[in-house]
Amino acid sequence: MIKVVHYINQFYAGKGGEEMANLPPEKVKGFVGPGMAFNAAFKGEAEIVATVYCGDSYFNENKEAVDTVIAMIKEEQPDIVICGPAFNAGRYGVACGTVASEVKAQLGIPTLTGMYDENPGVDMFKSKTIIMKTKDNAAGMRKAVAAMAPVALKMAKGEELGSAAAEGYFPTGIRKGLFEEKRGSARAVDMLLKKLKGEEFETEYPMPQFDRVAPNPAVVDLAHAKVALVTSGGIVPKGNPDHIESSSASHYGKYDIDGVEVLTDKTYETAHGGYDPVYANADPNRVLPVDVMREFEKEGRIGELSHYYYATVGNGTAVASAKKFADTFSKELIADGVQAVILTST
Repeated sequence: MIKVVHYINQFYAGKGGEEMANLPPEKVKGFVGPGMAFNAAFKGEAEIVATVYCGDSYFNENKEAVDTVIAMIKEEQPDIVICGPAFNAGRYGVACGTVASEVKAQLGIPTLTGMYDENPGVDMFKSKTIIMKTKDNAAGMRKAVAAMAPVALKMAKGEELGSAAAEGYFPTGIRKGLFEEKRGSARAVDMLLKKLKGEEFETEYPMPQFDRVAPNPAVVDLAHAKVALVTSGGIVPKGNPDHIESSSASHYGKYDIDGVEVLTDKTYETAHGGYDPVYANADPNRVLPVDVMREFEKEGRIGELSHYYYATVGNGTAVASAKKFADTFSKELIADGVQAVILTST
């Protein structure tokens, strides 16, 4: 029987949400949460002998966390370690990637995890461990487990994996030579003909896409400039009137702060998930610095602060959505005479 150790965060361990994100590493025998689905998908060939879990904040804020987790895993002497899947949860993705890469490097045990392509953990760890492609949220858990389980069994048995495209993982940067029925020139011509006909084709060597944004010239006379605040930190009027989602936001809000000298905990809050909201809720100016901007306004360091600010939630929000938001409200900012924007995050 193949022995598996599963690493998950505090949420999937059933210990709580953001309020328990500072939970130190713990270990239990057997499977917990999504481990049940993995155990079933192994169809008797493997079993989860232990589950190690840790709060996302604790893991990312305490260097010793990874050593503790690895020590817990080492005690079980597993044949493979599965982390997550983390979907599009950034801190969870970084934790899964760190555990997977360090276990592989330090213990020589095969590892794999699963993430959505916009998770920062993908770019950080795809060359260090196998990362299966998943949906952006836990609604894709069933498909993620179905894809990850057979790959985990192959790895545990020492079998060679197929290509990234065939198995469903992110390319690791390692290119292997293989034989095809048609030589390269013939395949290239076939792709060209399909392209000319408007038919679908898949390149054998996808080129990286870099989103390059040329910076605008510096503001020459800031003392007479109109400045606006924009935030992906989720600061909204109390009650979140536009119902902006705490993760994977589908829209943004535009809010009037004309005459507002300082944001208070009685009138503003954060709608953002994925970080501890206590300090942002206690003083929303920590994320959206209206108080400091009013000081600058009075001191003549800026001309004026725009009457409106724009807010959304960056947690898990797709890049395409963020671009769509900005394309819309940037036109409003320009039409309003805004010459500079301060974008704050979490």
